[in-house]
Amino acid sequence: MDMKRVLLKLSGEALAGSKKTGFDEETVRGVARQVKQAVDAGVEVGIVTGGGNFWRGRTGNEIDRTKADQIGMLATVMNCIYVSEIFRGEGMDTVVMTPFQVGAMTELFSKDKAVEAFKAHKVVFFAGGTGHPYFSTDTGAALRAVEIEADCMLLAKAVDGVYDSDPKTNPNAKKFDRISIAEVVEKHLQVVDMTASVICEENHMPLVVFGLNEENGIANALKGKVSGTIVTAD
Repeated sequence: MDMKRVLLKLSGEALAGSKKTGFDEETVRGVARQVKQAVDAGVEVGIVTGGGNFWRGRTGNEIDRTKADQIGMLATVMNCIYVSEIFRGEGMDTVVMTPFQVGAMTELFSKDKAVEAFKAHKVVFFAGGTGHPYFSTDTGAALRAVEIEADCMLLAKAVDGVYDSDPKTNPNAKKFDRISIAEVVEKHLQVVDMTASVICEENHMPLVVFGLNEENGIANALKGKVSGTIVTAD
């Protein structure tokens, strides 16, 4: 699979490591070192993070859903600013873009600015989701992947690919090496949410699902060495 420009989606929980909340600096530095290998090789990398290490909007049932989702958007901004600084410490240039103004802390997203940043060899962090409630970070990632014309969207997950059932509860679960996004939707395999699935299918955006905890899993995926599952969108 050709990997000239990619969108990497990291879960918020992944940034927390074994602590499960907040940040684990060594975990994030490990991610940064792997991404740097690809950046040094000329791959243009965009990154979307979730916010689950701080807040999950859909589980904030005690408050209005719109407000809960807005808190989640801000959690992703915090994540991207932090991870961006760790990346800088590992020798990469970065920029954080949001779909809404966040003072002087981020830049307002536009495709043109993002492409300019890629051409300047910067890692571009897309924070704040879509900027609207009721849309997940999966949907935000799919939207940005399509907008920046990425070759594919990489999903670093707790499991090492797409299975026909939950491998944590079913030891006989079958792992797919390759599957279409249409089959994912039909079989309710929940790789990404329905809205993100439709965006990827309609815009022919393939996905690569791999295990975040695999040794050099991110570095290998960014090089096109897929040990997980390729989800086609043809």
